[in-house]
Amino acid sequence: MPNPPVRRRAADAALAFLSLDATLVILAAGGFGTPGPGARPLDMLGVLLAAVSAVPLALPHRAAGFAVSAIASLTLLHLGYPLDAPISTAVAAYALARTYTGAARRPRVLASVAVNAFVPAVAVAYASVGISPAGIATELLAWAAVFAGLWVAGDRSRLRSLRLAEAEEAVRRAHADAERDRRLAAADERTRIARELHDSAGHAINLILVQAGAARLLQDRDPERARAALDTIETVARDTVTDIDRMVRALRDDREHDDVPADPGALGELIDRHRAGGLAIDADLPERDAPLPRSVAWAAYRILQEALTNAARHGAGSAAVAVRFGGDRVEIDVTNPTVTRPRSDRPGLGIVGMRERATLLGGTLLAERAPDRFRLCAVLPHA
Repeated sequence: MPNPPVRRRAADAALAFLSLDATLVILAAGGFGTPGPGARPLDMLGVLLAAVSAVPLALPHRAAGFAVSAIASLTLLHLGYPLDAPISTAVAAYALARTYTGAARRPRVLASVAVNAFVPAVAVAYASVGISPAGIATELLAWAAVFAGLWVAGDRSRLRSLRLAEAEEAVRRAHADAERDRRLAAADERTRIARELHDSAGHAINLILVQAGAARLLQDRDPERARAALDTIETVARDTVTDIDRMVRALRDDREHDDVPADPGALGELIDRHRAGGLAIDADLPERDAPLPRSVAWAAYRILQEALTNAARHGAGSAAVAVRFGGDRVEIDVTNPTVTRPRSDRPGLGIVGMRERATLLGGTLLAERAPDRFRLCAVLPHA
């Protein structure tokens, strides 16, 4: 499909051809009525001037095109050709109005003056060929009305084009905004998945490392405990694969999934898993019959998981956990003694991720470091 500039140039060329054709018909017919005694018949000069008045309509420079067309039409009138209707100049005035009515004040005023000056110039041309004052007045009134109407029509056409362009731009911006929002949502989802992988896989790998080390140390002197450690490794690995599978499904479907641990008992199972991994945990976890909202339950689960993982990785092998279910909130308090030299000095995103989870729910997360202990307290409100 031709682009808009090509279509516009083709339309301008067609308009110039039609204007030339109409002008030649008027000149060949001797005007609209009976030709006057001094009317000049159409000849090659008349055809040339008619072409000069029409061809500028096909050019992109509207002001210059109107000037050339007006001069050619006035020349035809001055030479006595019966140009009762300067069609080409009228069309050029319309095109000029369509272009310049929305321009800055100076170009707009100049364009208006040029169009308004054409009507008195027509009167002078009529007088030069002996037309009576009454005839001139009649022609002036008619052409003043025609050019005023064309000027208004050009202005209205420009406004319609402007509104259409604004509507198209609004649609384009809406599509661009929607695409930007989609990309931001995708980026947020990737961040969320990265955080989930950090929380889940990091926790699992830490337990696997601890249990693998224990199994290696106990395989000769205590085979039973070594097998228990291997069983724990198998369970943790299987659960981690399940978590990763859930996250992969989340990438394909934005809906909530039924396997989110909304049951508060999942927190107790999480504590038991860490105990099996070798972390001594003193837990205060009251029972709660009603399930938590999914978003709150998921955040509570991941925050407690990350806190216990940090306690196992950087602590002295024990932790105190207190979970309180209020009427409109869940509070998680985890305290663990620290050692002088951490077991791993790898910087993590755990605290940042936990704080983000709490903040998204309108809650808070406090992380306090002391020389001999580390305390983490999260408050997650819910309706």
